[in-house]
Amino acid sequence: MDLGISGRRAIVCASSQGLGLACAVALAQEGVDVAINGRDEERLAAAAKTVKEHAADGEVRAVQADITTEEGREALLGAWDEPDILITNNRGPKPIYLLDASLADLEQAMLLHYWTPLALVRAVIDGMRTRKFGRIVNVTSAMVASPHPSQAPSAGARTALWAVMKGLSRTVAIDNVTINQLLPQRIDSPRQIEVARAYMKEANISFEEARRMQAEDMPTGRMGLPSEFAAACAFLCSAHAAYISGTSLRLDGGDYRGLI
Repeated sequence: MDLGISGRRAIVCASSQGLGLACAVALAQEGVDVAINGRDEERLAAAAKTVKEHAADGEVRAVQADITTEEGREALLGAWDEPDILITNNRGPKPIYLLDASLADLEQAMLLHYWTPLALVRAVIDGMRTRKFGRIVNVTSAMVASPHPSQAPSAGARTALWAVMKGLSRTVAIDNVTINQLLPQRIDSPRQIEVARAYMKEANISFEEARRMQAEDMPTGRMGLPSEFAAACAFLCSAHAAYISGTSLRLDGGDYRGLI
């Protein structure tokens, strides 16, 4: 399917590895000009090479920046004068229970997954509305719909973000600007390695056992692929998804047990 976004310009946050990189590749394959972002110079360069290898005919720009800082956000936003697509994403807060979390842990989660994406959205939204095209996708977490006690800072910050974005989506839909969020669970990425190591220590089991349990715990009997996640992201950015906004899409292998 032609997604109808060839020639559009995208900013993909935290895209030097994992789900962000997968989303950048998926958009580049559709002919989108993609700006990728990361803090580590070597890792970012490798990611840029990967995206360029998969790009249809679009341009790829790599911006080394910490987007939790104003300077970093300005650098990334400067990649394109008129971005059409924004994928907000960031590294996950460390897994921790609320009663074990410090104020600094909670503040860090809010910086990563509330203040930073809000600042980025505020910076691009007016231009998108003026041009009558915009696609904003927030990469959050299944913890928004099914909070786990060991992910308290993550669940709190990400849910707060979605509450604001949900309201904003109603305001901007008239201008063909959509805002949606993706809720990944057990998509096999560096984040899952981090979670497995935390569970290994908590349950006093081997790393291999923790990884095995991650897969076996899912209805599919496996973890999701980053490419599967990225395909959903690309579709939400497409011309065909203009009537989808204010929606949370769970990519969890059917693990969610609720009806709504």
